Amino acid sequence: MKKVLVTGGTVFVSKFVARYLRDKGYEVYVLNRNTKKQLDGVHLICADRNCLGDQLKAYSFDVVVDVCGYNQRDIENLLNGLNDVKDYILISSSAVYPETNCQPFVEEQKIGKNAIWGQYGIDKVQAEKYLLSHFENAYILRPPYLYGPMQNVYREPFVFECALKNRKFYIPKDGSMKLQFFHVEDLCRIIEIIMNQHPQDHILNVGNEELVDIQTFVELCYQVAGKKLECIHVYHHDNQRDYFSFHDYEYVLDITRQKKILPTTKKLKEGLKESFDWYVRHLDDVVRKNYIEFIDENFKNKE
Repeated sequence: MKKVLVTGGTVFVSKFVARYLRDKGYEVYVLNRNTKKQLDGVHLICADRNCLGDQLKAYSFDVVVDVCGYNQRDIENLLNGLNDVKDYILISSSAVYPETNCQPFVEEQKIGKNAIWGQYGIDKVQAEKYLLSHFENAYILRPPYLYGPMQNVYREPFVFECALKNRKFYIPKDGSMKLQFFHVEDLCRIIEIIMNQHPQDHILNVGNEELVDIQTFVELCYQVAGKKLECIHVYHHDNQRDYFSFHDYEYVLDITRQKKILPTTKKLKEGLKESFDWYVRHLDDVVRKNYIEFIDENFKNKE
């Protein structure tokens, strides 16, 4: 069975990927600094990817799945530290597409600065370009919002928390802004297909074909939590990131390439139920922001 190196392996996407591949029978190595609890059944390489020295020189890998490559330096230092690897899969981001591009975003479009994502998107662009110019068998995956079990980012967990506390939910404007999601297990399925089939396309947008508006997304989160939604629409506050977990930015990825190798993806309600079931067992693993405090201080007395 193939030998796989996963960068990270202790939080959300990298942890889910490592567990998924381990459960599929691959020999999984994780590269991290050992500051968090490790998965059972994987091999830990305790190191900082940007201070590797010779720590990877004794290993050979069939595949590197780089979940934690955020900028050119990350990619350059990992490539320099590797001894022998056949394929390299980088989890990039839809943030590489300038918001001024025509939508839906397609892989052939020019990538560059996105005013919404700022430096994060710029760094991902540079990471992609360096990898593609320095490693022949490189694959780039560009997801929208990732969700699912092990989600530690305060996105759907924020809505779940409001539901469990029987709170009214404050929805930006009329709630019609669209969001595109991709379940972390579907990401793993794409990774495994690439590992074993080596598709012709080396850059792939990945995501659900169906978009969902904010109103529907929040309703689904309340439904899987077993709660009834009572919402208030906010029209007179400019920055929705003060009280809501997504930017005021609507975009859509063209996933034609993805559908050639992964025709179907998990239904959003099913995926949210899985995310909720994990959340209620791991409340302390979520990195919270002060959305609820902001709402209580700025909105509740104006209802």
